[in-house]
Amino acid sequence: MIAGGCFWGVQAVFQHTKGVTKAVSGYAGGDKKDADYDRVSSGRTGHAEAVQITYDPKQISYGTILQIFFSVAHNPTELDRQGPDHGPQYRTEIFPQNEEQAAVAKAYVAQLDAAKAFKGKIVTKTGTMKAAFYPAEAYHQDYATLHPNNPYIVFNDAPKVENLKRMFPDAFRDKPVLVADAAKSGH
Repeated sequence: MIAGGCFWGVQAVFQHTKGVTKAVSGYAGGDKKDADYDRVSSGRTGHAEAVQITYDPKQISYGTILQIFFSVAHNPTELDRQGPDHGPQYRTEIFPQNEEQAAVAKAYVAQLDAAKAFKGKIVTKTGTMKAAFYPAEAYHQDYATLHPNNPYIVFNDAPKVENLKRMFPDAFRDKPVLVADAAKSGH
C-alpha cells in the first residue's frame, strides 16, 4: 500500500504497470469509522488517500514498484501535499505489509536521499506497518480511465502515465487493469 497524493493518479500509474494484477483506491492510516471520502477530506482522520497494489512477483519486484512510485507517481519531497492538493490525507507514505517490505522501503529512501536524487529531502513515511486498508467509494475506482477529459486528470494524472511509458517502457502496459474488470470476473 502506498500513498502519494490524490489516489486517482497513483492508481492510474499502477494500473498501467505490467505485473500489477490489481490497484485499488482507498484509505489507510486511520480507523474504519472514518474511511469515507467526506471524512478523509477533512484532513483530521489520520487516513491518507492510498492505493493497494496486488502484483505478481514473477513479473515485477517490490523494488521496481517503489522505483515507479518515486519516479513518476508523485513527488516525495512535498510534505502533506501533492500538486494542487493540500492536507495530511495527501501525504507521501509507504505502508509496508511485512518486515522485508519495511526494510526495502527504508533502504530505498535512504539510498535516494544519499544520492541527492531530489532537490529537497524525501519526506515519505515508511514506518506504519500493516495498516488496515479500506477501499474508496466505487466512483473513485478507475477514475482516470473513466474520466480522461476531466481537467484534473488531464493536468495532473495523465502526465504521470505518460512518464511511466517514457521512463519505464518495459514495465508499461497500454491497457490498464481496472477494478471494474476484477469485480466482473469475481476477483
